[in-house]
Amino acid sequence: NRKYLSETVFNDGAKLQKLNSFVHPRVAVDYDRWLAEHSESRYVIKEAALLFESGSSVLLDKIIVVTAPDKLRIKRVLQRDPHRDRTEVERIIKNQMSQEEKMMKADFVIRNDETELVIPQVLKLHEWFNSMK
Repeated sequence: NRKYLSETVFNDGAKLQKLNSFVHPRVAVDYDRWLAEHSESRYVIKEAALLFESGSSVLLDKIIVVTAPDKLRIKRVLQRDPHRDRTEVERIIKNQMSQEEKMMKADFVIRNDETELVIPQVLKLHEWFNSMK
């Protein structure tokens, strides 16, 4: 129930922590299963909005952060999720680690802020990961 989560859980730190305590372990189990299925791959990428907050970043070899200014992120979420309003999106972002802090923890940063093309940045990383032994 997205409406309930938005109005109730994201406004209450204790409820959000409780929700995360249910969700994150289950996501970890699913990821481990998926990773085993792709064990022959040269590399795999794990996408997670709460990578650092969930603690799963410590299990990864390298961290790529995709970043964009909050104003642009909010605009994109509102276009993608018409059931959300600006206040709700801002509240969700507030519960996440800042973009600046994520970038400091990252090994690589992809800028998705409309100042440079994303695909060339991704291809450069793809080449780098493929060159690893």
